[in-house]
Formats: sequence, C-alpha cells, structure tokens
Amino acid sequence: AIIVERQFETDNVHPGYIEPQSATAQINPDGQVTVWTTTQAAFNIRDQVANILGIPVGKVRVIPTEIGGGFGGKNDVYLEPVAVLLSKKSGYHPVKMTMRYDEVLSGTGPTSASHIWVKVGVDTGGQITAAQARLSYAAGAYPGSPLWGGMPIIFGPYRIENILVDGYDVVVNRPRVGALRAPGASNAVFAGETVMDDLCEKLGMDPIEFRLLNGVREGDRRSTGVRLPKIGFHETLKAAQEHPHYTAPLEGSYRGRGLACAFWGNHGGKSSATASLNGDGSISLLEGSVDLSGTRTTIAMQLAETMEIPLDQIRPRVADTDSVAYTEGSYGSRTTFATGWAVYELGQKLKAMLVERAAILWEVSPDQVKYADGIFLLKNDSLENQRLTLKQLATRLDETGSQVMASISVTPESVGPCFAIHIVDVEVDPETGKVDILRYTALQDVGQAIHPGLVEGQIQGGTTMGIGWALHEGYYYDRAGRLLNANLLDYRLPTALDVPAIEAVILEIPNPGHPYGVRGVGEAPIIPPPAAIANACLL
Repeated sequence: AIIVERQFETDNVHPGYIEPQSATAQINPDGQVTVWTTTQAAFNIRDQVANILGIPVGKVRVIPTEIGGGFGGKNDVYLEPVAVLLSKKSGYHPVKMTMRYDEVLSGTGPTSASHIWVKVGVDTGGQITAAQARLSYAAGAYPGSPLWGGMPIIFGPYRIENILVDGYDVVVNRPRVGALRAPGASNAVFAGETVMDDLCEKLGMDPIEFRLLNGVREGDRRSTGVRLPKIGFHETLKAAQEHPHYTAPLEGSYRGRGLACAFWGNHGGKSSATASLNGDGSISLLEGSVDLSGTRTTIAMQLAETMEIPLDQIRPRVADTDSVAYTEGSYGSRTTFATGWAVYELGQKLKAMLVERAAILWEVSPDQVKYADGIFLLKNDSLENQRLTLKQLATRLDETGSQVMASISVTPESVGPCFAIHIVDVEVDPETGKVDILRYTALQDVGQAIHPGLVEGQIQGGTTMGIGWALHEGYYYDRAGRLLNANLLDYRLPTALDVPAIEAVILEIPNPGHPYGVRGVGEAPIIPPPAAIANACLL
C-alpha cells in the first residue's frame, strides 16, 4: 500500500583512537623476533609478521602493550614488519617506530564510504511486506569492505517475508579500508532506519508501535537464513516506549525527536586462559585477550564467581603470545563472552583438581570432598579435619605432590545477539544547519551485565562515536587525492562540548548460551546514532 524508496551517501570515517600506531621490534642473530606493540590482537600481529617476513610463526613473540584506543583499527600490522627489518639492519638492536597522527589518518584504514539504495513496502496496517537494499561500499585500493557487517544488519530488527539485499565491494583509488566498531553497520542502519521512519510518517504510526508490530522474536528467521535464539528486542522496545524521555513533551522551534534501533549479531571465536594457585590462596590468571574496556576485570569476575571466592583473590594479567594458547583479538564484542566462557571452564577444571588434592591430604576418595564458597569439606562427618580453606590448601600443596596449574581453550558458538534503541532530541539552527543535541537516551539488552559500570561506559562511548559519525567526522580529499584534514583539528572528533550526558539504560535478558548470560555490548551502541539524529532533524 505504501512504498518508500531512497538513496543515501556516507563518508569515510576513522576509528579516531588518540594513541597512534607504535611498535618496537628486536630480532636476535638466531632469528628469534620479539615485538612490543599497541594492538587489539596480539596473535593476529604474530601471524601477520611471520607471514610477511617469511619466518616460522614459532619464531615470533608479540607482547601487547597497554592500548590507547583501538575501536577496530589496531588489528593489523603497519609498522611491525618494518621495525623487524630495521632491527636486523641495525645489528640486532631494538627499533621503535611511531606514526605521526597525519600518518594515522591518511595511512591506516578508515571505514568504507558508501552509497546505499533502500526500498521498503508496507500494507495498510503497517506490516512490512517486502524490503530491498543495494549496498555499495568503497573498499579502497584492495578488496575487503565490511559488507559482511552491513548486509545482514540493515533490516536485522525486522520480520520480513520478502527480502533481497545485494552488496558491492568497490575498489577505488583510496587507502584500503579497515575495521571500525560494528564494521559496516552504522551506515547501513542509517539508511534502513531512516526509511522505516519515513514509513511511520506516511502511515501516521508511532515509531515504536511500528517496530513492535514488525520486530523479530525468538525463532524468527533472519535474512541470512539463521533462526534467532532468545533475544530481548521487544522488551527493549517496551522499555523505550515507557521511558520518560519518549513521553516527555518537546517544545520550541526547530526541535525534533528521533528514534532508531539496531541489531548486532556478536562473535564468539577462540579464547584461551591459564591459571595457577599461589601459596597465599590467590589465583594468577593469564589471558590472551587484550584489555580495551576493562575486560581484565570482567573476566576475573567470572573466574571468581566460578571459584566462589572474592574478586581480590584473582590476579589477572594479559599474556604475550608465548605464554598462553591462541586467542582471537579483542573485537566483535567477544571478549567478556568468549574469554569469560574460557575462565568459567578453567574454574571448573581448577576446582576438580583442587578437590583431588584435598582428598589426598585427607586420604579419601575425591567423591567424599565437597567444595563450596572457597572451602573444602568432608562429606563423611566421622572423619576429623573436615574443613580446609583455599588458602590453607594452597600452603599444603607440596604435601600432595606438586603445585596446581590449569589451562583451557574454548570456541563458544552460542553468542547472544543484542538490540539497541536510541532516543534523541535535537535543535537545528535554521541559518547555519548546526545541530545541537539536547537529550540522548540509549537502551540496550546486554544479557547479564557482569560489571554494570563498564557496560554503561561502553554504551556511552559507542554512542559518542556514532554522534561523531552523524554530525562531525568525514574525510576530505583534494582533486589530486591528498587528504586535506589529516589532523585532529580538522578531522573533527566530538568533544565534551558536543555531547550531552548520555543516559544508558541497561536491560538484562540473559543469553541462555552462556554460563553467566553474557551478550556482547561494545559494538551495538555505535549503530543507531546517525539514523536517530537524522530522524530527529527531519521531524
């Protein structure tokens, strides 16, 4: 009954981390390479250095340093192989290389510029009957744009019987693109959600009521053919509908309120961890995941929960590539989910090993020993010495034969998709077109919030990046192909003056595919802001 057909353009934007790429490398006369680098993915760097230089992967050790921002942009090598070669030429001395920020902006991958065509039809009741999209993403000088992120996401929140999405990876004379938080999704959803709001306007229908009517539920089939597991989309929509921001009056000229929602599938991947019990009863934890967002804490919390001990008894540390088994990078909203699952399995393994040691001390079989709240108890009340704390057992491990250490590697696949819904109020200056954000609320189903403060920070940070994409950021080239705004004065990242206090509303619909109900959090918040702000400006 109603069809909306529109075209959209988006520009290249950069992850905008403040710390530039920096790497130090040293090669020894025996060919052993050590690399210290700011990275999200130490094992990625190890494998790429070995591949580029043609040396065995076992000869390369990567030590990830503390990282001053990544957002997807620090998964690949830029300086590391060059630093290794210069170390060899210098007579096996360590060589450090650091990019200037103009080199960062012009030489490390921004995300794709895009041209997106969308066509959606509804019946008289507002039910979506068909949707079609064509996504053309600029890959830069080599193929590899993030179509895989945009194509399944553009209509991800909606149950649509007839759907067709085509994607074109377009090679252009620009730098090769790289990953940016929720790769390919923000520009796709900018197009898709703007069209959905156009339909609401033509129908005279409330935007949330439209999404409640058409929103996906558990068991619905996505455009990729995969059926959705337990999700919290409708719960999040209801929370947005009842939020005071959505119901508050908006007065004044040139002001508007916009809403947009987003789906993000999240990633599992491979994670590893190693733990050992110390003589004071603490546990040393080595993890392969680089800490971008406080994940040392969220992972340690899950091990402490599994071991039934206080968090301060866990000593977490990010390990180098020689000290822990292979772990995928800290990307894809996977770290708290996948490495958290690894330490859950690790904790179960440690408890079983420690029960065996307690049984040795008591000269009973392990099935007669119970473990709870960090205490070992004998089930047989007739025996003496029926209680041992974890610390007491730690001081007596030598009596049982050896110390206790355990390692684990997992590849969890039951990731929990997440949904975010953003509400924004704006005021537009009719003479200059400048947009001021008056109020912003971001609601998200996070599964189980392991550390609510860190979850809130992820939502606020991702939203701020999306606001930058909507209102401030973009690449500008001259006719000769030179980047004109290759500095942080002209490449306009949002500041505290541009962004109001963002209210983060955390909804917890646990993911049944994780021991503690975790869903990935970090990428969904960047997706809705461009569409929400556009919808507010059009009202």
